[in-house]
Amino acid sequence: MSEPKKVTFPVEATHIMMFARSIGDTNPVYHDAAAAKKTGAGGIVAPPTFAQAVAQFDPDHATRPKWGEKWFGSGATPSGIDGDPPSSGGLHAEQHFEFRRPLRPGDVLTATYRVGESWEKQSRRAGKLSFSERLIDYHDQSGELVCRARGVVVNTERPVDQG
Repeated sequence: MSEPKKVTFPVEATHIMMFARSIGDTNPVYHDAAAAKKTGAGGIVAPPTFAQAVAQFDPDHATRPKWGEKWFGSGATPSGIDGDPPSSGGLHAEQHFEFRRPLRPGDVLTATYRVGESWEKQSRRAGKLSFSERLIDYHDQSGELVCRARGVVVNTERPVDQG
């Protein structure tokens, strides 16, 4: 059995601010140290979905472009794939986060990826639906578990019938 994949990344105040802006969240707790200090958070914290930013530090992540290779979103068409795709692709169907404490600037997180359960269901419009879980544990620089994420992806046997 192989070792679980691990990716380490720093949590920086500017990264938190840019992430919050990208999702349209103007809460000052994500960018204004003086205002954040007056809140129950006691200082700048990251938005709840910030842990997903690990993708920017994972060179193998599916959403990261790879020089010279087609990837989802890299081409003249929305998918970057020539012709008909073999399926409709993966759909990020669920995402759950469980926090032990907020993520803060100065944290250095190590994300440990694990494969969770998988299951199938039959669909009239897309054939077999294959579901799979991806579990990620985020530990801080002292080894403390600070966040646990569970994502579910569904792949279809064929593109969804439009009729």
